[in-house]
Amino acid sequence: MLKHYNIDGQDFSIAGEASSDFKRRLKKLGISPDVIRRVAIAMYEAEINTIIHGGGGECDAEVSNDKITVTFTDHGPGIKDIDLAMQEGYSTATEQIRELGFGAGMGLPNIKNYTDDMEIETEVGKGTVVRLIVKL
Repeated sequence: MLKHYNIDGQDFSIAGEASSDFKRRLKKLGISPDVIRRVAIAMYEAEINTIIHGGGGECDAEVSNDKITVTFTDHGPGIKDIDLAMQEGYSTATEQIRELGFGAGMGLPNIKNYTDDMEIETEVGKGTVVRLIVKL
């Protein structure tokens, strides 16, 4: 199963719709609740990051025989220092974003904690691709 989502970078009211929809689809497939929880948490964090930092983008979520792969792509500013961005509590979110309850600096660390593998490809000024893998 492959599902494509467009992530609107302008509307926080729909933040989390892609991860919620994919979670429902995984339940219908009979995927283990623990796997669904891990995918949903990691996917939500990546979706929020795509909105906050990437200005929106796309998500492709795929279930294969042995794993779930979710890829987020944006055309935002890119990540200047991945090691720094991976530190809990580090955030480049604006004050306005923080007032909305986002931008606590836990997105990338949570993604890493809830997946079996996470890959980040980024180029400053061009955008970022974050790939999440959870084994079945």
